Amino acid sequence: MALPVSDGAAADVYLADSVKIAAKILIVGHFAVGKTTFVGTMSEIRPLSTEETMTQAGAHVDDLTGAGRKTTTTVALDFGRLTLSDRLVLYLFGTPGQQRFAQVWKDMTVGALGALVLIDPQRFDQSFDVIGLLEEYDVPYAVAVNRFDGSVEHPLEKLRAALDLLPDTPLVTCDARDRASSTEALMALVRYLQLRASKELA
Repeated sequence: MALPVSDGAAADVYLADSVKIAAKILIVGHFAVGKTTFVGTMSEIRPLSTEETMTQAGAHVDDLTGAGRKTTTTVALDFGRLTLSDRLVLYLFGTPGQQRFAQVWKDMTVGALGALVLIDPQRFDQSFDVIGLLEEYDVPYAVAVNRFDGSVEHPLEKLRAALDLLPDTPLVTCDARDRASSTEALMALVRYLQLRASKELA
């Protein structure tokens, strides 16, 4: 949902006076796929992060397969901001990756204009729950394959088939640590949302 920016001094502290539209974009994906890194890479302000140290108790609940030496996890959200033009700003909301935070996922879909789904091609099967939730709540999305060091690259069309994506759903690659690469992934989502909006208005 695109919302008009409220008038007043509070809005001017971080935003230019010319900004009139703020859009909520979700950065979603399974556990340890790079959501916090992506938000941190793209945010023009210091991102808000709710990373906490993982515990032994959590290891019995969460699937840590493929997580490597990850020692922290997002327990609420990551938040960042990206100004796209003098009139438009994106607010980036990164979600927790574990299934036990499913209610948080649902709550965060409220008011979202769209979502970028990050996936690890070695663990793409863990993405079905997230994609299913977005489809259930009618949140348009694009998919970005996050390139990890040492990971084996798979043809995008094979991944599209494996994920059962619609032909017009954007599927791109990115490196969440690299701003230029991450920008391209985010812009693929923005262009898709613009195309959908223009079709609805036609």
